[in-house]
Amino acid sequence: MIKGMHGTFFTPEAEAARRFIQEKLGFSHVDAGDGWLIFDVPKAEFGIHPGDDTHHEISFWCDDIEATVSDLQDKGVVFKSPVEDQGFGLVTAFELPGGVEVLLYEPRHPQP
Repeated sequence: MIKGMHGTFFTPEAEAARRFIQEKLGFSHVDAGDGWLIFDVPKAEFGIHPGDDTHHEISFWCDDIEATVSDLQDKGVVFKSPVEDQGFGLVTAFELPGGVEVLLYEPRHPQP
């Protein structure tokens, strides 16, 4: 079943945002490679990624995506896409009422 949450903030000032999270908020982190930091927060995690605009994104992660998808489908959850390997993990998406698309993935990156 779903074990946690991963949020991402996109900003053109990713390095400064990472430093702010480290220095101002004091969150510990791991480097997923090439300076892509994954921050540890209570019962969740989030990263800072470079982007041309500013926005945030929330996704859920699990240990076994096939079992989790099957379990959620048994509960009536409709998935928007098949499970795909996107490098950082195995990924799919489902939709909440109102049309909000939510990512579900089985991570391959190091976790805090």
